[in-house]
Order: sequence, then C-alpha cells, then structure tokens
Amino acid sequence: MIIDYIDTHKQEYGVEPICRVLTEHGAKIAPSTYYDVCARRRQPSKRQARDEELKVEIARVHRENYAVYGARKVWLQCHREGIEVARCTVERLMGELGLCGAQRGKVKRTTVADPQAARPDDLVGRRFSPQAPNMLWVADFTYVSTWPGWVYVAFGACHEFCVSQR
Repeated sequence: MIIDYIDTHKQEYGVEPICRVLTEHGAKIAPSTYYDVCARRRQPSKRQARDEELKVEIARVHRENYAVYGARKVWLQCHREGIEVARCTVERLMGELGLCGAQRGKVKRTTVADPQAARPDDLVGRRFSPQAPNMLWVADFTYVSTWPGWVYVAFGACHEFCVSQR
C-alpha cells in the first residue's frame, strides 16, 4: 500500500522526500526498502533471463558428459551445438550452479585415523583457560607440503599465551 502510494507520487515529489515525510508521520520506510521491493516486482533483466536459459543448457551439457567437463569443454560443446555464449559466462554460471570439472591427479589423503589406535587421555578436558600462569602448557605438531617434501612443524604454547587469550 505504501509502495503503491510512493509509485503514484514519485514523479512529482521524488522517492526520498516522500519516505522522509512518511517516516516523520509514523509510517517508517527507507528509500532502500522501496527500491528493493520495486526490484523484486520487476521482470528479470535480459541478462537474468538469458542466464536462466543458459544454466539449463550448461547443466545439461555437464550432466551428459558424466560431470567431468570443466568450463572450457562445456563452452566448446555449447559452440558445437550452436549455443552462442562467452567462455567467461560459462565459467560464471558453472560457479553459480556449483559445477566443476573432474580434477586430474591423485588426491593425497594425509591423515587416516585408525579407529583401533590408542588415544592419549585428554588431560585438559578441552578447557584451555588456566586459572593462573604456569598451570597449563599445550603443544601440537602438524606437517606441511613443500616443494622438496613434507616438513613437520611443532609448537608449544606456554602459560602466558593460554592465560592472555582468555
């Protein structure tokens, strides 16, 4: 109702002044709210309509090729089928659809937990907030992949760190 009123009078007074007067008289509405509602009422733009059509085609091409095609091959296949679309558009729409091509190479799994392995007791009980300095020391290590190979990184955090991080 308020939106319709603003639509009727915006040519004469402007959106911002109308919203200001309405807000002063208890009908709070921000100009951004008005513009947001108007945007939702409008028909989609040509780009949005074209994107929706292309999403269907891109998803079909991706699915028909066993979901292994990346943006470049989907783009090439679209051109073979006579669908005129830019490669960057295919990349953008595939991203919006959450589609990606198959990843080459072996995926290296670095940590495989053994469910039967003995686990050390949690002496801290997941509470990393000591009541006084020198009551808690924590340490950890991990490994990082580098060009020459794996590098192990270890650290220890003394009581000052644990107390000051509360």
